[in-house]
Amino acid sequence: MCEFKVILNGEEVFRDVVYAKADDEKVLVRDVIGETREFPSCRIIIVDVNNAQLILASSKALKQRG
Repeated sequence: MCEFKVILNGEEVFRDVVYAKADDEKVLVRDVIGETREFPSCRIIIVDVNNAQLILASSKALKQRG
C-alpha cells in the first residue's frame, strides 16, 4: 500500500495518509489508523506517487499568484 506525506507550505503536516478528498475549499485526509484531518481553504495541487507526497496549497496563495 502507498501511504502519503501531506505537504503544505513546504512543511510536512500529516503522514501515512491512505485517503484524501477535495471538497469545495477544503481537503480531508485520513491516515492508516483512521485519524482524520481537515485542511480548510486548501486544494490538492500535486499527487506524487513516486515520492509518496500529497502536496497542498492554500486557496488564498493560489488566488494571489493569479
